[in-house]
Amino acid sequence: MNEKLTGKLFLVVGPSGVGKGTVIAHLKERRPEFDYPISATTRKPRPGEKEGVVYHFVKRDEFEQMIDKGELLEYAVVHNKEYYGTLKNPILKALEAGHTVVREVDMQGCESIKKVLSGENLVSIFLTVPDKQDLIDRILKRGKLPEEEIQRRMKSAEKEFAKGGRVCDYQVPSLNGKINECVDEVESIILSEIDN
Repeated sequence: MNEKLTGKLFLVVGPSGVGKGTVIAHLKERRPEFDYPISATTRKPRPGEKEGVVYHFVKRDEFEQMIDKGELLEYAVVHNKEYYGTLKNPILKALEAGHTVVREVDMQGCESIKKVLSGENLVSIFLTVPDKQDLIDRILKRGKLPEEEIQRRMKSAEKEFAKGGRVCDYQVPSLNGKINECVDEVESIILSEIDN
């Protein structure tokens, strides 16, 4: 995309409930020197979520203006209702400055970003879980959801798991009760890729 980019963007990829946000929260504690750009979304904040920490919560019309102006590196409608997107400027500025950037995205976002950024500036890490029930249990821990919403998320997850090994550079198991092991592996991949 741009010869001036000297940093690397690491995408932590996987379906809803796989632990992307948890892995990134741990990485932030261990590696505060990395850049962790914030997504924009039209969904309502969950209890405890603050504006500008993990997401910029925007109205639908604001998000659509960002799309029209080309301000997003990627965006998607998730679970057939809410927009999620990656703001382009903060990431490109960080990569131009030679920084290590870590972002969580779903498979759709990963595929979109791969069309824009070249391989030397981009590494994707797919988080896997042992089975479907494990994922359902994790999603339900976030709060009660209607059965149709759970089924919709499971359909999305099945599509992502089918592509994960083909589309992403690495796969890392995200096992219940073993978050430190998962974070260790993701951190180790990032450090070895930075050294290359």
